[in-house]
Amino acid sequence: MPQKPPPASEIFKEAGEDGVFERLLGLQPEVDHRDRYVHWDLLRRLNPPDGLTHRQWWAGIKWARSLNRKPVPLPDREGKPFWFGVPDVVMRRLHTIDVGTAGHVGVPEPIVNPHTREEYLVRSLIQEAITSSQLEGAATTRDVAKQMLRSGRPPRDRNERMIFNNFRTMERIREWKDKPLSRELVFHLHRMVTEDTLDNPDASGRFRQSGEPVFVQDSVTGEVFHDPPLAGELPERIDRMCAFANEDTPDAFVHPVIRAIILHFWLAYDHPFVDGNGRTARALFYWLMLRRGYWLFEYISISEILLGAPVKYARSFLYTETDDNDLTYFIVYQTEVISRAIQNLHEYLKKKSRELAATEELLRAFSDINHRQQALIRHALRHAGARYSIEEHRRSHGVAYDTARKDLLHLKKLGLLDMRKSGKAFAFRAPRDLEQKLRSLNDNTFS
Repeated sequence: MPQKPPPASEIFKEAGEDGVFERLLGLQPEVDHRDRYVHWDLLRRLNPPDGLTHRQWWAGIKWARSLNRKPVPLPDREGKPFWFGVPDVVMRRLHTIDVGTAGHVGVPEPIVNPHTREEYLVRSLIQEAITSSQLEGAATTRDVAKQMLRSGRPPRDRNERMIFNNFRTMERIREWKDKPLSRELVFHLHRMVTEDTLDNPDASGRFRQSGEPVFVQDSVTGEVFHDPPLAGELPERIDRMCAFANEDTPDAFVHPVIRAIILHFWLAYDHPFVDGNGRTARALFYWLMLRRGYWLFEYISISEILLGAPVKYARSFLYTETDDNDLTYFIVYQTEVISRAIQNLHEYLKKKSRELAATEELLRAFSDINHRQQALIRHALRHAGARYSIEEHRRSHGVAYDTARKDLLHLKKLGLLDMRKSGKAFAFRAPRDLEQKLRSLNDNTFS
């Protein structure tokens, strides 16, 4: 738990008495030289500027941050509003997000190509479904979870069910983006996320009740990190959240990305459900980003980044709550997460482009192989002996069953897949010498 900063009123008074306030005004200390929006818990361990105490230094920082604060219609448990600022580091990231995810200029070719974009869409939905569930404790490996989602087999346990529910919810969000947010839509989203995963099935799709206390706490020590608002306040609070999401409030302009980030925080802060709050909050973030035209977020996974540093994710909540309800901590971290997720997508697509070029070279002897079959061959070259099914191929590319069947049968006919009966269905396997076979066919064809 980060140390709570000293009260602003005290440190402003001290700075005035010590005659250092004028010097503090010239420091412009909203963020440090590493673009960090520093919390008192870290600042008290750093070396202050010459001639200043830590408390005086903090007074200058708080003064600079107060100049551009914008209130949000989200009150804390005591009724005090949350607020945020927009430091330069956030402005830079917002510009990058606007340019890179809302328009079509500079978008990687595989995403805009109608022949390949479905493959990448399914991949991103699977990635977000798995990592968002793992953030909430789902103990299933990625390979097993991917196999479940691609093959269409039913979930075997609660962990797999969490992932399956997340995947279905992310699919539906694309359909809901044209609907305004309402209490009913929030309930519906929560029901989809938590179906068959709660100890009490009746708790799905409804607010927690007064007899169902919910705390965010350390599972080992029992230390409480967050005590959400009372259950009786939830109907009014969630209605207020929906008005914010629908841009009915506040009157001042709030950048759409910042609004989506605050929506993410808002539901997590109110914690309106007995379980599934984190998954619901991240799903709402995606809903609002897609609603505001950031269409590339269909292909981006923020939970993949969050899962890599869960302590930083938790700390961004705690910094906000312990420092005067300053949402800027959460906004700074989330814009960094989004920027890294966009970068990850571009790096992944560059890697796939290189693999595609190498595969096309190996497939020169086959002029009648389509992009779906090429994708399967690329995978098979990296996973010797991998198995494939018609249903898995269908789901991976969003095509009809008959189309998927013809794809695999054609590869079998060419000798690039082996086929055998598995129960009532056909199972296909990549030959372990696939690359050698392709090179031999090329040598014979072009020699």
